Amino acid sequence: MNDTYYEFGTPADRWDRAQLFFEAKEYMTAARILGGLVEEVPEQVAPRLLLARAYYHSARLTKAEAELREVLERNPVEDYARLMLGRTLERQGRSAEAAPHLRMAAALTGDSGLAPRQ
Repeated sequence: MNDTYYEFGTPADRWDRAQLFFEAKEYMTAARILGGLVEEVPEQVAPRLLLARAYYHSARLTKAEAELREVLERNPVEDYARLMLGRTLERQGRSAEAAPHLRMAAALTGDSGLAPRQ
């Protein structure tokens, strides 16, 4: 595929296309499309978060971490980004650094980690 395919269409068209590639587990292709969207609309969280997920699933953990940190700089209470950052750090063998992010994600979602009593 050539670059024009990734750049074709409105931002909404490219967002839809990126989601389709992501759902098809074509993470590298989704990341390529999302990279352009993130450059075009850096203030929007959703494309950057999906880009981080695409990087995570394609084992590009350093890039995933960078995108997640950018999301959290823009929106510190984005609970899913906290969770993903924690998991990304864990996957890199940085458990001590991951722990505060995982705890904060749990606090933001109200997930105490305890199963409800019956």
